[in-house]
Amino acid sequence: MNVDLENELEYKQELKKMKIQIEGFLDIFNSLSEPYIRVDEELRFTYVNDAACALLESTEKELSSKKISEYLEVIPLINQENSSLRGKPKEIKQQMIRLHTGEIKQIDFVPVGAVTEGEQMYRLEDVSVELTASGEKSLSKQMFFDIFDTAMESIVLFDSSGMIVEVNHAFIEVMGIPKKEIIGKEMMNFISPNYKSYWEQSVSKVFDVSNYKGEVEMIIRDDTCHFSFSISPTVGNDLYMSVLQRVTQSNLIEKRLETSERIFAELFDQSMDAIIFWNDDGIIFRVNQSACKIFESTREELIGSFIWKYVYSNNRHFGQMMETFGRDTQVRGELLYKMPNDQIKLLELTAKKHEGDGYNVTIFRNVSERWLIENELRDSEKKFRKIFEGTLDGLILWNHEGFKDINEAGQEILEISKDRLLSFTVKEFIEKIPGNAPDLNDHMENVYKHEVFSSIIPITFEDGRVKHIEFLTRKNVYSSLNLSIFRNVSKNLEMQEQIRKSDTLNVVGELAAGIAHEIRNPMTALKGFIQLLEDGVEGDFSTYFHVITSEIKRIETIITEFLVLAKPQALQIVKQDVHTILRETLELLAAQAMLENIQFDTYFEEVEFTVLCEANQLKQVFINIIKNALEVMPDGGTVRIETSRSSGKYICISITDQGVGISAEKLKKLGEPFYTTKDRGTGLGLMVSYKIIEEHKGYIEVESVVDMGTSFHIYLPFES
Repeated sequence: MNVDLENELEYKQELKKMKIQIEGFLDIFNSLSEPYIRVDEELRFTYVNDAACALLESTEKELSSKKISEYLEVIPLINQENSSLRGKPKEIKQQMIRLHTGEIKQIDFVPVGAVTEGEQMYRLEDVSVELTASGEKSLSKQMFFDIFDTAMESIVLFDSSGMIVEVNHAFIEVMGIPKKEIIGKEMMNFISPNYKSYWEQSVSKVFDVSNYKGEVEMIIRDDTCHFSFSISPTVGNDLYMSVLQRVTQSNLIEKRLETSERIFAELFDQSMDAIIFWNDDGIIFRVNQSACKIFESTREELIGSFIWKYVYSNNRHFGQMMETFGRDTQVRGELLYKMPNDQIKLLELTAKKHEGDGYNVTIFRNVSERWLIENELRDSEKKFRKIFEGTLDGLILWNHEGFKDINEAGQEILEISKDRLLSFTVKEFIEKIPGNAPDLNDHMENVYKHEVFSSIIPITFEDGRVKHIEFLTRKNVYSSLNLSIFRNVSKNLEMQEQIRKSDTLNVVGELAAGIAHEIRNPMTALKGFIQLLEDGVEGDFSTYFHVITSEIKRIETIITEFLVLAKPQALQIVKQDVHTILRETLELLAAQAMLENIQFDTYFEEVEFTVLCEANQLKQVFINIIKNALEVMPDGGTVRIETSRSSGKYICISITDQGVGISAEKLKKLGEPFYTTKDRGTGLGLMVSYKIIEEHKGYIEVESVVDMGTSFHIYLPFES
């Protein structure tokens, strides 16, 4: 009993495995791209895969209830009386079937394997497309040969070696010889010697362009005739087909005319210049594309309009051109035209009358860009001339050949007229006064070496006077010309000397004030103790005390005189523009800044800032601070001077350098007597500056960052 149970379990397990395998095989079989069907002895579908369902345009459920014979259109797949399903698989059978949609398909039924349990497997192949294409190909081939033989043009088929394999009836008639004398011969036998090379080149180009056209000369019964031809590959690219048409003399003339017209049309339309044809009434009847572009109009808008419609102004120049055209039948010139979009263009034109042919032609070229450039150049020349003549500095344009131009300021500084200067060569002018030559030659050498160079040169004049002139020359600024900018700095140098002396006097005065204050404090103590001693000491020392007291009074008198020397004079307060004072200060220090390779960068928030002040004292403050800025920038840089409103009551003048900066600890002591951050300074300059601003009811603030720079902010009240 147990043995039977075990056998039954094993049988069920094997059956389960087989079922799983069958399901796996069915999944694989169903995923195949090729259509497969299985039919029984009654030709019923027992299995179809997805591809077969797609081919028969039915679902598996729809097919399972049908016989395959229901789809057969012409011949059944098998005969019921002699079924092939009972024996070995037959050869491939091709059947036409009609689907339920009405579509007819040509199907190959290919048996797969042997008949098993009365069922046969078939692979289906749809050959409808191949059969249709084959039929169409046969039909096309027949149609080709029908057209080939009845065509009016001569047609020749030849292979790659040039051997003729077929000709049509028209070619035989043209050649005047039997077909058997043409077939098998080379095409070259019928080509004129002068055209053989051209024919070979034409054949070689066929596969590049698919259809090559040209003209060739052929031999016909010992005579030559011109033929137009086209060559193209045909019949699977195994053969060449040439269609030839005889060209008569009239055909040649017409062809040449067509060619000439085509060339003219191409040149006409592709010309960059605008071309307009017009009749004797001035009506335009033909234009090219360039004319449409230039006149900002379409071809339809131009044709039928008047030739001079767009002329901007019928002025005297226009009238002269029309008069010349009427007299000489041609004219050339330039006119301004106004386009439909109101754009003004300058057009260069050439017009010619063809009286016998009844038409006129005008060619236009847009020269507006040149016209605009010329106007811009003229404007630039005017601007340059205004700047050149109006600048306060002297300007000279020169090269190695001589002087080219000098402005009025330069003539005044050098005390020489323009005509006389231009009569000299550069060498003659330099050597005119020998004492000037070394410095001027040295300046020129540095210009050619460094391209830009500046120097101050003492120039001696014929009467012995000397002017210190600062020259800044730049090489090759325009058309190989050098530009020298120069100014008389003699007064500036004198003023700098006065400033230096003034600084010395200021130092002396401040030193005197400092010494006086330092001495007065101990003197006050001495005077008090002497008075105490005089009352407390026994004995007659009155003579000594009298001498000591008188000497102390004498010292006090001297100290008072020092204070009077150091005391500022009474201020002469007037309304002044701070910007004017700043500009004058910067002019004074410009030479020193240039030597130190330092530039001044100014920004004034408003055009004018008016304050009540003593101008010279403010100038002294600005000089002290800006000079300090120059001295802390040994490697050059920029000093920025700005003015702006501050809280509506004060004007703020900011002077910022790019020096080494000042630490916070040292910043607190700025302005104290004898305190300075410079190695050889006295500190009196800043002290005086602080004092002057104080007397003007203002104040000074200082900001500094080490290794970044220092900013002095000077606040002055407005004139109110």
